[in-house]
Parts: sequence; structure tokens; C-alpha cells
Amino acid sequence: MNKNLYRIAAIPGDGIGPEVTEVAMNVFEKISKKHNIRYEITEFPQGGEHYYKTGEVISDKTMAALKEHDIIYLGAVGSPKVKPGIIEKGLLLGLRFGFDQYINLRPVKLYPGVETPLKDKTEEDIDYIVVRENTGGLYTGIGGFTMKGTAHEVAVNSMVYNYKQVSRCLRYAFELAQTRPRKTLALVGKTNVLTYAFDLWDRAFNEIGDKEFPDVNREYYHVDAACMHMVNQPERFDVLVTSNMFGDILTDLAAMTQGGMGMGASGNLNPDKSAPSMFEPLHGSAPDIAGQNKSNPLAAVMSLKMMLEFMDQNEAAEELDRAICKVTPMNLNKMSTDQIEKAILKHL
Repeated sequence: MNKNLYRIAAIPGDGIGPEVTEVAMNVFEKISKKHNIRYEITEFPQGGEHYYKTGEVISDKTMAALKEHDIIYLGAVGSPKVKPGIIEKGLLLGLRFGFDQYINLRPVKLYPGVETPLKDKTEEDIDYIVVRENTGGLYTGIGGFTMKGTAHEVAVNSMVYNYKQVSRCLRYAFELAQTRPRKTLALVGKTNVLTYAFDLWDRAFNEIGDKEFPDVNREYYHVDAACMHMVNQPERFDVLVTSNMFGDILTDLAAMTQGGMGMGASGNLNPDKSAPSMFEPLHGSAPDIAGQNKSNPLAAVMSLKMMLEFMDQNEAAEELDRAICKVTPMNLNKMSTDQIEKAILKHL
């Protein structure tokens, strides 16, 4: 990644995606001028509508063009005209697997003034990070059918992990925990039932912790217990690390505790920077409100903050976070997309 000029690929996508992406890029333009960040943006049309019109999810030529960039910024994808699964598997998983974005990073933070459904919980209680392994496990598509369409049909999806996938994810999580005041990392698994895959996770977790990160406190939770604690004691968590499927479920639950999917941001990271990383809000394309100036762009802006952190533009990221903290106490439900954008720009 060249700090003298960042090459950014923008995929605005479908529905409200272009609207929230425009807000994020306007915010990025302003903060980049202030912090002397040089960049160039190339827009790509991929998404549900593009597939509906062209029959193409993403071509080898487009993948090659994207690989020439440092970062991909994704607005949202998905169209009611397209059968579920085509864009999710072909585009989202295609980018994650194709660019070895083996870390999905999900900060879980309750911002000032944002309501949580958790009784008596505050900003101090909900502030942790989930590290999800992003290129292995059940999402690799290993499996199949036998005797399909008969009374004896068998359907199989296999959770497959190798040591390299597990260990590099764990090392990233340990290093992240080292940067936090509590220095605590919790492995979330299911060692009592998934006795092969999570035996590997558990052994690697303790071996790497003992040899390389003795300063990091270690904890373990079964995934069902972790779900319960996210609701009744979120303050116990600092950094969590888990498998692909469990991470997908846990982070959606966590998002609801921080104010809903509209307040969640994520990064799909290639920590080695050998290929582009991708940043996106958690919410979907919401085609029912597209073009009505009703979408909340804060998750897109929070994703931008994560992007700045990945670019090592930490001063800019901290300034943007302070601006977000000034905006979240406002009555966001009664504000238009444009009004929220103006409020963020005002506080930068």
C-alpha cells in the first residue's frame, strides 16, 4: 500500500448503496484534504442490478482490475430481481476468497445517544471487537448431495479448517488484543460437540498464546454461552475470535445490541496487504427506501473510519470518530440522509 497515493475501488452497489457511499466519499474528501491524504477512486458497477442487466456477477477481468487497488469500499448489494445467493456467493464470497481477506473485523460499540435493547447497559458496557475467520469453515462450499430429489436424499456441508487458516486468524486476534487496555482474548467455539474442528482451534489458541502472547489473558466460551453473555453481560468481552459461521451469527446479534444493523460497520481484511481489503456497512441494500433520502449513512461512515485505521491514518480516523459521537445523540430517525451528512461534515 503506497501511502503517497491510495488507490480505492468503490462499488456503490444497489438500493441505498449509492446514497450511503456518496456520503462516505464526501466525508472522505473533506477529511483527506485536512490530513493531506492523496487518493484516487475508481467506481465499479458490480451488484444485483448489474447482474440482472448483464448476467455477469464479476469477471476475471474485473477481479484483475480490482487487485490493482489498495482498498475496496462497498456500499450494499442485493436486488429483489435476483435470486438470493447469487450475489452473496458470487460477489461477496468471491471477493473475500479471491483476495484472501481472511479476517472479518467487527467493532461492537454503542455510540452516545444510541438506544440499545439491553436494559441498563451503557457505552461503557458495549465496547468490544469480534474477529471472524473469513475464508474457511462452512462457507467454503465443500459438500454436496446424493440421491437428490428422493426420499433418501442426503445434503452435506462440511466445516473444514487447516492449521494455517486457524493460526493466522488467531495471531491477528492476539495482536489486536495486545493493543487494548484489558488485553483479553476469548475463543468462541463448540468444543463439546464439534470435537474435531474446534479441537484444532483450541489447541492452536493455547499453543500460540503460551509461546507468543503470554501477556494476553485467554478465555473460552461455547458459542451458545457467548450469545447469552452478549445480551446479559456484554461488558465481560474485550476481543472475541471465532469461526466463519459462528462469527456471522454472533456479529448480527451484536449489531442489534449497538443500535441495529444501521449502526454496524465491518472490514474484510487481507492483513498482509498482498491484495485489497474491503470495507462495508452491515446493512443491506434496502430497496424499499432507495432514492427517498431516508437512509442512515452512519454505518457507511463508520466503515470509512475503519478504512482510515487500516490505512494507518489514525489521526483522521480519531477525528472522524469524534464527529460521529457528536452526531449520534441527534434525533436520527427524523433526519434525512442529507441532514446527517451535513451534521457529520459540520463536526469534522
